[in-house]
Amino acid sequence: MQPATAKWYDRRDSVFVEFCVEDSKDVQVKFDKSKFDFSCASGTEKIKHQNVVELFGEIDPKESKHRRTDRSVLCCLRKAEAGKSWPRLTKDKTKCNWLSVDFNNWKDWEDDSDEDLSSFDKFSEMMNSMGGDDLPDLDGADNEHDSADSDDEKMPDLE
Repeated sequence: MQPATAKWYDRRDSVFVEFCVEDSKDVQVKFDKSKFDFSCASGTEKIKHQNVVELFGEIDPKESKHRRTDRSVLCCLRKAEAGKSWPRLTKDKTKCNWLSVDFNNWKDWEDDSDEDLSSFDKFSEMMNSMGGDDLPDLDGADNEHDSADSDDEKMPDLE
């Protein structure tokens, strides 16, 4: 087993961790107050990944969520103490070779006093609008489900 490559960024109410694993199967994420455990198998070779992360601060396990897509697994860790900045994801200061900062999503939120929606609400909205595991099979193979879907509304052509 090997750790999955991940990127992370900090927000006022939550910390986001994206595990970069394509075609993940058997995804398991267990949230505890001071750590979380991620595992899955990825790719055609079914490479097994596991990351156990001792966190810098505490989270609310019941309010933390994850979402699988074809390219990654995004975890939203709800901070137990909102408004407290995390200078790093891990409890220890040692550098993890599998972990990097997601500078594309990083934001210095400490100076922002009025966010219109909390990051967690935005994340929830994004998750609700994403297809994730429910996306249809686009490989053109005939499915036994195809005939059952014929009564559903058809999506309009965008061309």
